[in-house]
Amino acid sequence: MVQELLTAVIAAALGVALYASIASRVVRQYERGVVFRFGRLRQGIRGPGFTMVVPFIDRLRKVNMQIVTMPVPAQEGITRDNVTVRVDAVVYFKVVDAASAIIEVEDYRFAVSQMAQTSLRSIIGKSDLDDLLSNREQLNQGLELMIDSPAVGWGVQIDRVEIKDVSLPETMKRSMARQAEADRERRARVINADAELQASKKLAEAAAVMSEQPAALQLRLLQTVVAVAAEKNSTLVLPFPVELLRFLERAAPTPSVSPGPAGPPPQDARPVPPAGPGTAVDGSTVGDSAVDGPTGAGATAALDGAAPDPAPGPPVDGPGDPVTDRTARGPGPRGPGPDDST
Repeated sequence: MVQELLTAVIAAALGVALYASIASRVVRQYERGVVFRFGRLRQGIRGPGFTMVVPFIDRLRKVNMQIVTMPVPAQEGITRDNVTVRVDAVVYFKVVDAASAIIEVEDYRFAVSQMAQTSLRSIIGKSDLDDLLSNREQLNQGLELMIDSPAVGWGVQIDRVEIKDVSLPETMKRSMARQAEADRERRARVINADAELQASKKLAEAAAVMSEQPAALQLRLLQTVVAVAAEKNSTLVLPFPVELLRFLERAAPTPSVSPGPAGPPPQDARPVPPAGPGTAVDGSTVGDSAVDGPTGAGATAALDGAAPDPAPGPPVDGPGDPVTDRTARGPGPRGPGPDDST
């Protein structure tokens, strides 16, 4: 009988040990346990440590409560200013409600990943390229709000969202490089112009001081010669004072202007026809009473600007037409001729 009792005790101990091995569960510190009994959620979440469930009746599911780092695949989209970019990000989230993470969504990791991708595409379409490159903090906050809104009902809390990289096309990179180079060149020119303005003011002040003391200019000239001579080059510097040039210019005699001989008449002057009885200055024929002043060769010479020739002597009568000879001699008194003697 003692042997039978001992056998029963041993069998009971083995049964309890087998039951304990089947019913015992261990929940880690970073986990929480959710128990389902016949498919229904049991009230209360099992904390970390040792716990027991009813074998073949209860089912324990462990939920990781650590912060999960999930990379978001690179998404290609078009910004608001029509630039094609590829943006990738990373999401940090954790489960705050183990029961909701198991019941409300089938796979909360996959759900958060898909929500992050769609939100990232939406952020790309609503933002400009400059915002993606320089204003990432505000974009990260907006992306976090977009992902966190549906994740609250899943028992998931979005801890942080970061945009990792923004990939641009090569043409856009070259354009931005040219823009940055042009901006740098503009700033360099402005700084150089400002330096020239300040230097000109200082040089004007120095010139005003040197004008009071001429020796200062000579000393400055000698300093320049010394600075040039210190370099090992073949440059020959011959300083020549500007004041000496001004002195020589003032000392040079002013040439007197003497009237030269009268030159020939201008080539483009209109020729003056010989004046005679019945001929005006402009070449038109007039009567004897319309011509004022001397007539004949002397009048013609006076019009040309030269001294008039002496009055011609008495005409020599020769054979010819009496009318022609009278016209050539002019309207004066006619001397005796051969015809008169006849």
